[in-house]
Amino acid sequence: MGIPAAFKWLSTKYPKILSPVIEDHPKDVDDVAIPVDATQPNPNGEEFDNLYLDMNGIVHPCSHPEDRPPPANEEEMMLEIFKYTERVFNMVRPRKLLMIAVDGVAPRAKMNQQRSRRFRSAQEAKEKDEDKAELLKMLRSQAGGQVGESTSEAMVTKTWDSNAITPGTPFMDILAASLRYWTAYKLNTDPAWAKVKVILSDATVPGEGEHKIMQFIRSQRSSPHHDPNTRHVIYGLDADLIMLGLATHEPHFRVLREDVFFQDSKARTCRLCNQKGHEARECRGQAKEKDGEFDEKDTVQPLKPFIWLHVSVLREYLEAELYVPNQPFRFDLERAIDDWVFMCFFVGNDFLPHLPSLEIRENGIDTLMAIWRDNIPHMGGYVTKDGHVDLERAQFILDGLAKQEDAIFRRRRQTEERRDANAKRRKLQEQNNGRGGRNDTQNKGRFPGRPSNAPVDFPLIVPGNVTSSISKEARSITHEMVVNRGAIDKANVANK
Repeated sequence: MGIPAAFKWLSTKYPKILSPVIEDHPKDVDDVAIPVDATQPNPNGEEFDNLYLDMNGIVHPCSHPEDRPPPANEEEMMLEIFKYTERVFNMVRPRKLLMIAVDGVAPRAKMNQQRSRRFRSAQEAKEKDEDKAELLKMLRSQAGGQVGESTSEAMVTKTWDSNAITPGTPFMDILAASLRYWTAYKLNTDPAWAKVKVILSDATVPGEGEHKIMQFIRSQRSSPHHDPNTRHVIYGLDADLIMLGLATHEPHFRVLREDVFFQDSKARTCRLCNQKGHEARECRGQAKEKDGEFDEKDTVQPLKPFIWLHVSVLREYLEAELYVPNQPFRFDLERAIDDWVFMCFFVGNDFLPHLPSLEIRENGIDTLMAIWRDNIPHMGGYVTKDGHVDLERAQFILDGLAKQEDAIFRRRRQTEERRDANAKRRKLQEQNNGRGGRNDTQNKGRFPGRPSNAPVDFPLIVPGNVTSSISKEARSITHEMVVNRGAIDKANVANK
């Protein structure tokens, strides 16, 4: 899960940390696909040594994708996982090491949050199956019991339970065996894999995938044979990978991820009939239209682009942000970054709930950074050291936050009230446009509450000699006319 909205906030505040991935694609020669030659130099202009894969960021989108129909069975899921993993490998082209880490048993601190997510997922799958059954019943009643075969088959098929991606399930055992087979096959057949050392940590090893990866990197750093200029790339969708990358203090570190803000509206898929081009609320249960003579064009899916997140560039941004001039002790960038990572815990992650007054969308991290900068001369040092927190110095941060909480809650309430008022205004405006609009001739007579006649003593402008038919008192604007101008306008429109 990571840290909600953290990636969007970071990429907006520090735009230079992102860059697009230059990717080679397989070429078609005489209708034969020529695979990418990963032994060639990397098209991104830089070679990488180690690639770490947080496999849950691959397994989930491959087993229940959002932009296309899901795989029919677990065999197809494994093939999708292999294709996706090979695509990531061909982008990075590691020269020394590939580590594949699958989530094992979660730490105790995360179990409650994970359990609630599992129950919610099971409930949503049950509701989705019920919606499918209800829609199929309605379509059969409307069509006289005749529904397209493809539509009926898609709706009868039960939703695959994503809770199977949990340590201890048969699916995870099949996944581990499949990955072992596939990596052995690639090592024996692909020249780009020949000199690469492969480490596979499956679900039988406890701990989350990203934590296994970080544990391995720390163990390598403590080795006397470690090269400090090793270039690392970690793939994953969790925003906390950025924090973990900063916490390693490695000078050459990148995070590879899909561009989640790249959306292709044509690729949206209905969750009821698994067809593209519409959403569930617009589903009519119609037969699938062929794309090409034999529906062969439908098999081609647009590939989502990938992006690099440069942790080294983020370190430079933070150096400029966290430097405090004239502080009573020497500025240490590594410890300042550790303090920044520690403060990000206050806005929440997988293990800790966020403080009520802090939201990333409300610039909660900026608030903490300002408090830290104001108090660093008084604290006499940094908050963290070697993974340990100085509670007396952390108290300065919390005291500074406590002074701002009233203003934060007051500002949040004003924002919510303004949002509610705007929503009510829009709703009222839509109702007025629907009832009294000038072009609303088709709805005349359908709204019995709409005024059809003017009030008894209300003067209306009539054609002809206006000055002779209306007295001077009637022609003057009164207070009642200003106050009730809304009803007057409706009455005038109704009498046209």
